[in-house]
Amino acid sequence: MSLMNVGVSALNANQQALTTVGHNIANVNTPGYSRQTVYTNALHGQNMGNGFIGKGVQVATVMRNYSALLNRQSNAANAIHAADTSRLQGLMQMQDVFKGGDGSLGAAVTNMMNAFVDVQAAPSDATGRNVVLTRMSELAARFHAASNMLEEQDYSTAQQLRNNALLVNDKASQVARLNNEISRALATGHQPNDLLDARDQVIREINQYVQTTQVAADDGSISLFVGGSQALVLGINSGQLSVEETKEYPGSQRMALYFSQPGGQQLELTAAMVGGGEIAGLLKFRNEDLAEGRNLLGRLAMTIGHELNLQNQRGLTLNGQQGGALFSLPTTSTGYGNITGYSNIGPGAATTQVMDASQLKPSEYRLIFEGSPLAPVLTRMSDGKVFNATSTPPLTTMADLNAGFDADGLRFTVPNATTAAAVAGNSMLFKPFSTAASEIEALVHNPDELAAASALTANINKNNTGKLQLTQLGANDFTGIPAAQDPVRLTFNGAGQVTYQIYNHLSSTWGPVAGSMDYVPGQALTINGWSITLTGTPAAGDTVDVANALDFGEAFRLNAGNAGAFLDLRDKKVFDQGTTLSDGFSAAMAVVGTRTQSVQLAKKLSSTVAKNLEMDRTAVSGVNLDEEAARLLQYQQAYQASSKVIQIAQSLFDSVLNAVGR
Repeated sequence: MSLMNVGVSALNANQQALTTVGHNIANVNTPGYSRQTVYTNALHGQNMGNGFIGKGVQVATVMRNYSALLNRQSNAANAIHAADTSRLQGLMQMQDVFKGGDGSLGAAVTNMMNAFVDVQAAPSDATGRNVVLTRMSELAARFHAASNMLEEQDYSTAQQLRNNALLVNDKASQVARLNNEISRALATGHQPNDLLDARDQVIREINQYVQTTQVAADDGSISLFVGGSQALVLGINSGQLSVEETKEYPGSQRMALYFSQPGGQQLELTAAMVGGGEIAGLLKFRNEDLAEGRNLLGRLAMTIGHELNLQNQRGLTLNGQQGGALFSLPTTSTGYGNITGYSNIGPGAATTQVMDASQLKPSEYRLIFEGSPLAPVLTRMSDGKVFNATSTPPLTTMADLNAGFDADGLRFTVPNATTAAAVAGNSMLFKPFSTAASEIEALVHNPDELAAASALTANINKNNTGKLQLTQLGANDFTGIPAAQDPVRLTFNGAGQVTYQIYNHLSSTWGPVAGSMDYVPGQALTINGWSITLTGTPAAGDTVDVANALDFGEAFRLNAGNAGAFLDLRDKKVFDQGTTLSDGFSAAMAVVGTRTQSVQLAKKLSSTVAKNLEMDRTAVSGVNLDEEAARLLQYQQAYQASSKVIQIAQSLFDSVLNAVGR
């Protein structure tokens, strides 16, 4: 090997090294690019009899700086971070529905309840009554507006989910195509670095939407799996993802992620199977967080409307009639199920009905049929509370559902025709509050129909020798109040006992003792559907007469007893056995705020993990301009030295030619 050839080999090797460094510098800002390094080796020396003489250098290959482990870890961490981020974005938007301030739903509830103050002060004045009705209409409008905001968010989330699934499908086909190109390129014996980087970048982008696991094949291709074992990409073939309404509960609008191979059956991927990625976060937000928002809002509308309706039905209008419902409410809803032949429309539909608004829980419910013989299991999805044969109350047989099973203030009824068709594994989904906020409507628009007057009146005998004061009087069941001209007399024996008699206006006599009960100051005495609360210590023989308010002619118009009862509702504990009606919206705000804060913390943690792993990955694969500048200078000097070797070789060759020529 001549000196000339040695110089040329060095020149070529250094030129390729300079080209590679330039390529690195040019792609310093290219997403997914991995720094490339030229690897050289010495050409085997030639035996010249007196030793081996070197023949120069050659480029072995150009390798990319890459760690498969760090790449997989970074992809997984970024997928989890993307899920937390997308979920948090949804929750932050949902917080706008549950915000405080003068324009909030909570302010509308407070304004409506406080409006009864003027009615209590002047029960026959139409002005105060009109203000109450206006506030009721405003409250219904606020519920509608809040519901519409959640519906818009639901629609946009569903659209984003579908678009993301299409993006994943497109990128999966890109991976399959790149697999084919890489396999063909590897047949040459060298790595197609830029193609490998392009594939890794596409895989990284896929993991932003759905978490994948990667399996490398001997031919250089990479297979991607979602949901643990479903091949999104297998060699040069790719599957399909789609986001659709779950087939488990048709008509429920609950969405699920489905996977399918070309021409194959669709397989639902549960939230646990999906793992991370924006799709997982959006599904969790829509099916859990947004559902809870609807439930909180619907329960609030249902409970407030139900309590106000009951209270108005316990009083008298200005026309002396029993009050009617103030709000229309969807007190009955149907369930969705996968039982063969089941439809949520028609006589065979399973239903939930509100029985006690104060016991309602803001949740959806899942009913599963399991075991042999078949038995129902009802689960409150918000906290996993199970109602079965061992719960309180017990849910044992299908007959319990046929007759109506009461839990959480709801009655769950599944007709016999539906339970008879059920098999093990069938399930049903109940959404009792999903439409309440959108369907609540103010029914009363005539101020005379506001039942501000109590249906009862009480008179403490002026000849009593004890000390008694009336604190509350009202009807719990309008049908049980004293009939006209038939008042009830309470008589105290001075020993903590009270008896009552009913007056017979036909015979003008007090009847025999109708009943007796213990008297505790400040505790209500309940008789035939109405109650009276007294304080103080009575003497033996003290009496209190309770009569129908209509017995005293037009005087009931000045009675504001039921208006006062409306005001008392503000402090009535109607939510979760501890939260008052006026604080119900604040409690809902706290629930949404707590959930948002929890996801914020999760996002912060996943962001830190993802950032650190990405830094570790880029520390190996990323381009450092300072290092590349140093290499550029190194190879430039080597190139110049190689040129000098060639120049010297040429000079020596010229000298030999000149000597021979002479």
